[in-house]
Amino acid sequence: MASSRRADAAPYDHFIREVSWGVIPNTAEDIAKLAKRLAKHGELDFCYEASGCGYGIHRQLTALGHKCIVVAPSMIPRKPGERIKTDRRNSEKLAVLHRSGDLTPVWIPDTTHEALRDLVRARVDASMHLMRARQQLLAFLLRHGRSYPTGKHWTQRHRSWLAGQKFEEHAHGIVFQDYLETVWTAQQRRDALIERISAMVGRWLLGPLVEALRGLRGIDMISAATFIASTGDLSRFGSPRMLMGISAWFLPSIPAVERYVAAVSLRLATAKPDACSSKRRRGVTSTLHV
Repeated sequence: MASSRRADAAPYDHFIREVSWGVIPNTAEDIAKLAKRLAKHGELDFCYEASGCGYGIHRQLTALGHKCIVVAPSMIPRKPGERIKTDRRNSEKLAVLHRSGDLTPVWIPDTTHEALRDLVRARVDASMHLMRARQQLLAFLLRHGRSYPTGKHWTQRHRSWLAGQKFEEHAHGIVFQDYLETVWTAQQRRDALIERISAMVGRWLLGPLVEALRGLRGIDMISAATFIASTGDLSRFGSPRMLMGISAWFLPSIPAVERYVAAVSLRLATAKPDACSSKRRRGVTSTLHV
């Protein structure tokens, strides 16, 4: 069972049963030592659950010449009524299931794809932060009877209106300026991330696919880049049903525009069945098994 600090190893004995090797620190050095020690007994095939630990263990083990898969936690078979969950039990269970071929691996992105995915997620976080900052500012103004009389919020005229707001109480003025500066800072952060994404997409291997999606009505560059960064190369899917099955899993975590991108991609995949994609990892814990 791998977490940020520890990993439980449960090798599987072909002739007897799974054997626990206890807990080891989740560091590159200790994992390399474990792999070297186990390699004396024959070929190794590792697996662990997808989690916040990422793909570092997978890349390290494959670089050492061993097989390794990252398992989708939601696809692990579970018996009815099985509720007790410990690191050792998980390790032994995954070892048995991996031996029988009952585990579903997730797609592993390369380092460049993973980096762009992190950049796209940072843009989503920045957008959510900006939305909260705007809501806090408008809620503060509403409590003091200040409402914008005409037009939409956050236009140039609205910004001019905000700049003209004055308060009798000095403390209220401090709070207003703090909320206002938070909004402008969050907006600058979001816009800067959008510029960086636009610059990187042009040099990305999947950049042409992003540009192709932009040809569909209602899809801009950021929406297309977010969708492709989340799913990967669409040609990995064998059918539109597989694409939408994966999309339905993670789409609640991304904005509505990106959900529309997935719906339109279904039409694209229907027209060209060989233009479909992969899986995204998800989970809270990850497990190292042999």
